[in-house]
Amino acid sequence: MISGAGAPGMAGDPGSARRTRPGFGLIGPRRGRQTLPLEEVEALALPIGDDGVIIGVDEQNQPAVLGFNRPEPFDVVLVGGLWTAQVLAFRAAATGARIAVETGRPHLWTNLVQVAGGGQQCMTVFDVGRVPPQGPSVGSPVLVVRDCGMRPPRGRVSALPWQSVLTLLPYLSPVAPRLLEHAGLVGIQRVSPDEAEEIGRVMGLPQADVAALSTLPDWVTLWCTRTGRQFVTVQATDAETGLLGSPRRVD
Repeated sequence: MISGAGAPGMAGDPGSARRTRPGFGLIGPRRGRQTLPLEEVEALALPIGDDGVIIGVDEQNQPAVLGFNRPEPFDVVLVGGLWTAQVLAFRAAATGARIAVETGRPHLWTNLVQVAGGGQQCMTVFDVGRVPPQGPSVGSPVLVVRDCGMRPPRGRVSALPWQSVLTLLPYLSPVAPRLLEHAGLVGIQRVSPDEAEEIGRVMGLPQADVAALSTLPDWVTLWCTRTGRQFVTVQATDAETGLLGSPRRVD
């Protein structure tokens, strides 16, 4: 279990010991409490959840876990590439979630839909604006992936208890700041310096992280809320590489 990890210079939220931790997994089994002097609190980074999808490793090479299956509505925005969104969907399906993909390019999801679930129909593709109610429950959680371009229309299906929504934005657009502001968690891959400055303004990122966003490798994502942040490296499995190819920021 990880209570917090991060790179030097990456500050977390001193209040991150709260029972509610926005954006990162459900609370797992508790063990003995750990304490540290007040002067060391600033060394803590964004807490990583105990239950969910392993989305990669942090800068200490520890697993980074993102909890999509939650008892409250959860919106995630990823400013990045289709490859990363598909890895997240593939891994979420492996945890037992049903995946509903809303996309204008269904041909790019065909192979993944056929393979995901090991022969069980756990991933379905819908045209933009055509996702029907999914009926999520604690026993049948849902992840809706919105792959609708730079200006996604308002979806018919929104985040609900046990139904998270992951919106993929290939780049920033005029609607992006609104989506970022209302998201419970934001993932950012490599963007242009101008886009990095805009994201930094909306998310309150330090200048060092803003500068890093325009130089990130294809397999690295900065996951952040307004109270913390964590760089995460995706380590694709052989099955994922065989199915989706090598990591890439642009398709």
